[in-house]
Amino acid sequence: MIFISLGTQKFQFNRLLKYIDEKIKCQEISEEVFAQIGYSTYIPQNYEYKDFLDKNEFESIIEKSDLLITHAGVGTIIAAMKYEKPIVVVPRLSKFEEHVDDHQLQIAEAFSSKNLIISNGEKIEDLIDNINKAPQFKFEKYISSNIRIQSIIDDFIKSNFNVGE
Repeated sequence: MIFISLGTQKFQFNRLLKYIDEKIKCQEISEEVFAQIGYSTYIPQNYEYKDFLDKNEFESIIEKSDLLITHAGVGTIIAAMKYEKPIVVVPRLSKFEEHVDDHQLQIAEAFSSKNLIISNGEKIEDLIDNINKAPQFKFEKYISSNIRIQSIIDDFIKSNFNVGE
């Protein structure tokens, strides 16, 4: 299943929802699709959706999904990385009134440069190629900053206070 998550900020992302609908209709996407559409006004015709999901629903759907397509929302990206799901990020763009500026391009590039996600960049037309690329893509494993910080502290304590020996 492909899970599309558009977050909870008060911005529409009709462009992505319409594109997915068109690709299902012309059978370029054959997998089951479910979307959390947030404040978008476009109503999907060819796949199931819900406006918002609570935390348990969100995590349950991510766990069941084979692929996540999302805007460049850091919380959504990190949640999916914890479940080790392939992620394709389609940044919201200001020229389509999807956000106030184009910072999502920078977020997507930052995650993409570390091979944590596939960034779709500005061209929605690349989405089908990126969906097809995702199952074979070598994603780097996400390591939480909390785990890294805890490891540094543990190493410091062990090396300076003879603890754990």
